Amino acid sequence: MADETRDQDEILERYANGVAQLEAAIAGLGPADLDKALDAESWTIRQIVHHVADGDDMWKLFIKTALGNSEAVFSLRWYGELPQTEWAERWAYARREVEPSLAALRANRRHVVGVLQAVPGAWERSIVVEWPHQGAERVTVGWVIEILASHVAGHVDDIERIRAAHGL
Repeated sequence: MADETRDQDEILERYANGVAQLEAAIAGLGPADLDKALDAESWTIRQIVHHVADGDDMWKLFIKTALGNSEAVFSLRWYGELPQTEWAERWAYARREVEPSLAALRANRRHVVGVLQAVPGAWERSIVVEWPHQGAERVTVGWVIEILASHVAGHVDDIERIRAAHGL
Protein backbone atom coordinates (compact mmCIF):
# COMPACT_ATOMS: atom_id res chain seq x y z
CA MET A 1 0.00 0.00 0.00
CA ALA A 2 2.88 2.40 0.73
CA ASP A 3 4.23 1.90 -2.83
CA GLU A 4 0.78 2.54 -4.30
CA THR A 5 0.40 5.75 -2.26
CA ARG A 6 3.88 6.90 -3.30
CA ASP A 7 3.02 6.23 -6.96
CA GLN A 8 -0.23 8.17 -6.60
CA ASP A 9 1.59 11.07 -4.95
CA GLU A 10 4.21 11.08 -7.71
CA ILE A 11 1.59 11.01 -10.46
CA LEU A 12 -0.45 13.73 -8.77
CA GLU A 13 2.68 15.87 -8.46
CA ARG A 14 3.42 15.40 -12.19
CA TYR A 15 -0.20 16.31 -12.93
CA ALA A 16 -0.05 19.43 -10.74
CA ASN A 17 3.29 20.52 -12.23
CA GLY A 18 2.14 20.08 -15.83
CA VAL A 19 1.00 23.69 -16.10
CA ALA A 20 4.41 25.00 -15.01
CA GLN A 21 6.07 22.72 -17.57
CA LEU A 22 3.81 24.02 -20.32
CA GLU A 23 4.38 27.62 -19.29
CA ALA A 24 8.14 27.06 -19.22
CA ALA A 25 7.99 25.51 -22.68
CA ILE A 26 6.41 28.67 -24.15
CA ALA A 27 8.28 31.21 -22.02
CA GLY A 28 9.73 34.08 -24.03
CA LEU A 29 7.73 33.33 -27.16
CA GLY A 30 5.97 36.15 -28.95
CA PRO A 31 2.67 35.88 -30.83
CA ALA A 32 4.38 35.02 -34.12
CA ASP A 33 6.47 32.33 -32.40
CA LEU A 34 3.32 30.69 -31.03
CA ASP A 35 2.18 30.21 -34.61
CA LYS A 36 5.18 28.05 -35.54
CA ALA A 37 4.75 24.34 -36.24
CA LEU A 38 7.06 21.50 -37.26
CA ASP A 39 5.49 21.43 -40.71
CA ALA A 40 2.32 22.39 -42.56
CA GLU A 41 0.51 19.29 -41.28
CA SER A 42 1.37 19.81 -37.60
CA TRP A 43 -0.28 21.91 -34.95
CA THR A 44 1.27 25.20 -33.95
CA ILE A 45 2.44 25.88 -30.42
CA ARG A 46 -0.68 28.02 -29.94
CA GLN A 47 -2.95 25.17 -31.04
CA ILE A 48 -1.16 22.73 -28.74
CA VAL A 49 -1.72 24.98 -25.71
CA HIS A 50 -5.45 25.23 -26.43
CA HIS A 51 -5.70 21.49 -27.07
CA VAL A 52 -4.12 20.68 -23.71
CA ALA A 53 -6.36 23.12 -21.83
CA ASP A 54 -9.54 21.94 -23.54
CA GLY A 55 -8.67 18.29 -22.98
CA ASP A 56 -8.16 18.96 -19.28
CA ASP A 57 -11.45 20.78 -19.15
CA MET A 58 -13.32 17.82 -20.64
CA TRP A 59 -11.65 15.30 -18.34
CA LYS A 60 -12.38 17.47 -15.28
CA LEU A 61 -16.04 16.70 -15.90
CA PHE A 62 -15.21 12.98 -15.93
CA ILE A 63 -13.42 13.32 -12.59
CA LYS A 64 -16.25 15.23 -10.94
CA THR A 65 -18.80 12.77 -12.33
CA ALA A 66 -16.84 9.75 -11.11
CA LEU A 67 -16.52 11.24 -7.65
CA GLY A 68 -20.23 11.93 -7.48
CA ASN A 69 -21.96 9.05 -9.26
CA SER A 70 -20.25 5.72 -9.87
CA GLU A 71 -23.21 4.59 -12.01
CA ALA A 72 -22.83 7.44 -14.51
CA VAL A 73 -21.59 7.03 -18.06
CA PHE A 74 -19.13 9.50 -19.57
CA SER A 75 -19.39 9.65 -23.32
CA LEU A 76 -16.64 10.81 -25.64
CA ARG A 77 -18.43 9.57 -28.73
CA TRP A 78 -19.43 13.11 -29.72
CA TYR A 79 -15.77 14.14 -29.64
CA GLY A 80 -14.62 11.17 -31.66
CA GLU A 81 -17.10 11.87 -34.44
CA LEU A 82 -14.72 14.48 -35.84
CA PRO A 83 -10.94 14.54 -36.22
CA GLN A 84 -9.09 16.65 -33.68
CA THR A 85 -8.10 19.06 -36.43
CA GLU A 86 -11.78 19.82 -36.93
CA TRP A 87 -12.26 20.56 -33.22
CA ALA A 88 -9.22 22.83 -33.37
CA GLU A 89 -10.92 24.74 -36.19
CA ARG A 90 -14.36 24.81 -34.55
CA TRP A 91 -12.88 26.04 -31.28
CA ALA A 92 -10.63 28.57 -33.09
CA TYR A 93 -7.32 27.35 -31.70
CA ALA A 94 -5.32 29.27 -34.29
CA ARG A 95 -7.02 32.59 -33.55
CA ARG A 96 -7.17 32.71 -29.75
CA GLU A 97 -4.80 34.13 -27.18
CA VAL A 98 -3.13 31.46 -25.06
CA GLU A 99 -3.27 33.15 -21.66
CA PRO A 100 -6.97 32.49 -20.99
CA SER A 101 -6.42 28.80 -21.79
CA LEU A 102 -3.36 28.70 -19.52
CA ALA A 103 -5.36 30.40 -16.74
CA ALA A 104 -8.16 27.85 -17.13
CA LEU A 105 -5.65 24.99 -17.08
CA ARG A 106 -3.99 26.38 -13.92
CA ALA A 107 -7.37 26.76 -12.20
CA ASN A 108 -8.63 23.33 -13.30
CA ARG A 109 -5.51 21.55 -12.10
CA ARG A 110 -5.48 23.34 -8.74
CA HIS A 111 -9.18 22.57 -8.32
CA VAL A 112 -8.83 18.89 -9.21
CA VAL A 113 -5.79 18.40 -6.95
CA GLY A 114 -7.72 19.94 -4.06
CA VAL A 115 -10.74 17.76 -4.69
CA LEU A 116 -8.65 14.59 -4.98
CA GLN A 117 -6.84 15.37 -1.74
CA ALA A 118 -10.13 16.02 0.09
CA VAL A 119 -12.26 13.10 -1.16
CA PRO A 120 -11.40 9.77 0.48
CA GLY A 121 -10.72 7.02 -2.05
CA ALA A 122 -10.94 9.44 -4.98
CA TRP A 123 -8.14 7.76 -6.90
CA GLU A 124 -10.02 4.46 -7.19
CA ARG A 125 -13.42 5.92 -8.06
CA SER A 126 -14.57 5.03 -11.54
CA ILE A 127 -17.30 5.32 -14.14
CA VAL A 128 -17.92 3.84 -17.56
CA VAL A 129 -16.42 5.74 -20.48
CA GLU A 130 -17.97 5.36 -23.92
CA TRP A 131 -15.02 5.68 -26.29
CA PRO A 132 -15.42 6.68 -29.90
CA HIS A 133 -15.19 3.61 -32.16
CA GLN A 134 -14.07 1.38 -29.24
CA GLY A 135 -17.05 0.62 -27.04
CA ALA A 136 -17.23 1.21 -23.31
CA GLU A 137 -15.06 0.42 -20.31
CA ARG A 138 -14.84 1.33 -16.63
CA VAL A 139 -12.05 3.85 -16.01
CA THR A 140 -10.64 5.11 -12.71
CA VAL A 141 -9.93 8.68 -11.73
CA GLY A 142 -6.31 7.71 -11.05
CA TRP A 143 -5.89 6.42 -14.61
CA VAL A 144 -7.24 9.70 -16.00
CA ILE A 145 -4.90 11.75 -13.82
CA GLU A 146 -1.94 9.69 -15.02
CA ILE A 147 -3.00 10.10 -18.67
CA LEU A 148 -3.42 13.86 -18.25
CA ALA A 149 0.01 14.16 -16.63
CA SER A 150 1.56 12.29 -19.56
CA HIS A 151 -0.51 14.26 -22.08
CA VAL A 152 1.03 17.57 -21.03
CA ALA A 153 4.53 16.07 -20.94
CA GLY A 154 4.14 14.74 -24.49
CA HIS A 155 2.98 18.09 -25.80
CA VAL A 156 5.77 19.92 -23.97
CA ASP A 157 8.14 17.65 -25.93
CA ASP A 158 6.31 18.65 -29.13
CA ILE A 159 6.77 22.34 -28.30
CA GLU A 160 10.46 21.81 -27.58
CA ARG A 161 10.88 20.15 -30.99
CA ILE A 162 9.11 23.07 -32.68
CA ARG A 163 11.32 25.56 -30.84
CA ALA A 164 14.44 23.65 -31.84
CA ALA A 165 13.36 23.41 -35.48
CA HIS A 166 12.82 27.20 -35.62
CA GLY A 167 15.72 28.23 -33.40
CA LEU A 168 13.40 29.64 -30.76
